[in-house]
Amino acid sequence: MASPSKSSSNMVKLKASDDKTFEVEEAVAVQCGTLKNMVDDGYGNDTIPLPNVDGKILGMVLEWCKKHVDDKITKDELSKYEDEFVEVDQVDLYDLLMAANYLLIQGLLDRVLKRVADLIKGKQPEEIRKIFNIKNDFTPEEEEEIRKKNAWAFA
Repeated sequence: MASPSKSSSNMVKLKASDDKTFEVEEAVAVQCGTLKNMVDDGYGNDTIPLPNVDGKILGMVLEWCKKHVDDKITKDELSKYEDEFVEVDQVDLYDLLMAANYLLIQGLLDRVLKRVADLIKGKQPEEIRKIFNIKNDFTPEEEEEIRKKNAWAFA
């Protein structure tokens, strides 16, 4: 809780889908385009509900945002942090992707999508299906026809 001498207008209170609450500096919150728009529209004085993000992921996202307003961190340190940040399991990676999209954090979205691309780079369709638990709904004949029509993609 902010001390009485500290202006509450510089703090933003956020409520995750699982009712976890976070109080962060406005400079951190406005790293999220969605929150920036809400703060600009005057919603920053109340608790802002974020029904599409749970507390665990919101905590991670806010940590990301804090790093991006830290003027003491070098570009190299920030890049290393970003690389390490997305080294999470697939469930968290998916949740980060959804949160970055919902909260309009382009840098985080780009970094997560790069991580997903790295996971599937050079993999065969069967391997990609296994990684993402995707059921193959093509018959063997349909799949063979697709491979013939798009031989360049399977080279």
